[in-house]
Amino acid sequence: MVAGRVAMVTGASAGVGRATVRELARRGYDVALVARGEERLKAAALEVEEAGRAALVLPTDVADHRSVGEAADAAERDLGPIELWINDAMTSVFGSFTDIDPEDFRRVTEVTYLGVVNGTRAALRVMRPRDRGVIIQVGSALAFRGIPLQSAYCGAKHAIQGFTDSVRTELFHERSGIRVTEVHLPALNTPQFDWVKSLLPRRAQPVPPIYQPEVAARAIAWAAENRRRDLWVGAPTWATIVANRVAPGLLDRYLGRTGFDSQQTDEPEDRDRPTNLYEPVPGYQGAHGRFDLRSNESSPLLWLTTHRRAAALGAAGAVAGVAWLRRHRR
Repeated sequence: MVAGRVAMVTGASAGVGRATVRELARRGYDVALVARGEERLKAAALEVEEAGRAALVLPTDVADHRSVGEAADAAERDLGPIELWINDAMTSVFGSFTDIDPEDFRRVTEVTYLGVVNGTRAALRVMRPRDRGVIIQVGSALAFRGIPLQSAYCGAKHAIQGFTDSVRTELFHERSGIRVTEVHLPALNTPQFDWVKSLLPRRAQPVPPIYQPEVAARAIAWAAENRRRDLWVGAPTWATIVANRVAPGLLDRYLGRTGFDSQQTDEPEDRDRPTNLYEPVPGYQGAHGRFDLRSNESSPLLWLTTHRRAAALGAAGAVAGVAWLRRHRR
């Protein structure tokens, strides 16, 4: 096997991370896979190997900065220099802020926010001597607009945005060749809604419209290979961010009225099911959750965002065509 480019992916065992691992392997990357659930990591590694690339399984809790640093060293030793680091690991608790136990809130913050801090620190440590590499922070529309029932997760995603801005400025000051990009995602059909802790009376769901995780994976892989400060994926992400900039107070009221029911199905929640807040949930869950029939497999707006030149040429051609028709109708 010819050695490929090396990518490190946290949260690699399921959901967006799992889909991204497959997409990167398809594009010729060898992949170091980081998550807590070893059985799912091994299943993801098999998918990388089936694509003809090398995989390295690294069971790691991203909240532990020492373990993340050790995982980076193992990847560099066994696969080669890490060129791409993707911070995707997350967890959450669904419930009203005052109902969430302080220790649970802390744990969400440690995984979802400090996991990105720890990953970025480890990535910079190995990339700086070579003065090259790409770090991608997997963000969300909720990094810009908090919603009810997800205060811990929204707070962590907001924190990632501010942290990343600070790191970028320091890299610019150093004239560094390392690039940091944020990819902000819409609601996605991932297994998280069946394994994150929930205090809700009914089963949690992503706020429609919902996209398949492969849409996110393609966006992340594109961002890895194209210079873009940040990438907003899907029309809902654009609409949420822009609306929050224009009328945040109106959104406060709208989400207060609609945000509780829109995040729950009609099915009762099973309070005895296992959750992944402190330990990985057993099983072989892959990239998809239970919303396949309601999920979009593509995003036309993502295509336009990642093909600006072609879109601009097409628009110019359309305008020219309309002008030609008008002239010749006279």
